[in-house]
Amino acid sequence: MFPIRRGGSAYSLVAGMTGARMGDSVAQIGCAHGGRLAAIASPVGLSGRVVAIVADDEASARARKGAADGGVLVDVEVAPPTRLPVENDGFDLAVIDDTGGMLSSMREDDRGLVVREALRILRPGGRVMVIGALPRGGLGALFGRATADPSLDPAPALQAGGFKSVRTLAEREGLRFTEGIRSRS
Repeated sequence: MFPIRRGGSAYSLVAGMTGARMGDSVAQIGCAHGGRLAAIASPVGLSGRVVAIVADDEASARARKGAADGGVLVDVEVAPPTRLPVENDGFDLAVIDDTGGMLSSMREDDRGLVVREALRILRPGGRVMVIGALPRGGLGALFGRATADPSLDPAPALQAGGFKSVRTLAEREGLRFTEGIRSRS
């Protein structure tokens, strides 16, 4: 069954909420769905840079397929999310894809490492966006697959990791969008 949408692509909400713009440098940590990655990468264009850092070959294949299907350029790196293989202060936006439970299923110490790595790779004034899955309700909860603690609120981990102005921007279409800002100093 296909979800009913009023115009736009299936991922227009994700693209709009992340707010990536032409020329931005974007790092996505984790890739539960290649279509979401492509939606985030699309507005960046040829003048920007998108890097997907994924934990395994299966996620790498999803990221590459999503980029190819979306017609966008994405560099894909396979590395643990606790040690990102990219430079310090190199990105305007870091997206942590927790829709598959990557962050939620980690021990608290490892979750803190991922958040600190996101802070490290962002430029001063850069933003982090955690996209998480909300618990399913109704028949979806009865018959759907369970994810690893979809109710985890990433805000405390972001605040403890050094991000400022942490807030949940929206909870829509089964997704939660939580944002934090790296201070300019």
